[in-house]
Amino acid sequence: MWNAILYLWVLNGLTVALFAWDKLSARWNRGRVPEHLLLWLSALGGSPAALLSRWLFRHKTRKQPFGRWLWSIVLFQITALVILLGKDLL
Repeated sequence: MWNAILYLWVLNGLTVALFAWDKLSARWNRGRVPEHLLLWLSALGGSPAALLSRWLFRHKTRKQPFGRWLWSIVLFQITALVILLGKDLL
């Protein structure tokens, strides 16, 4: 249990850091963080941080392919969580 909590903390921290780095890189016209990496981090459990970072840094909010993929990941994760928790409740 504690390993899972530590994993999620580290992954979400990394996700916030990479969103912040990508925002700064965009302002400074430097190398960017690939969108597929940000989406993979979200899919691996960093979706709360990705949603928070989009709002906090106002970053990737108008990029529609990215936004649709991110929300698809979030909806899939919520559905999976409800199914898993539902089985435990029965």
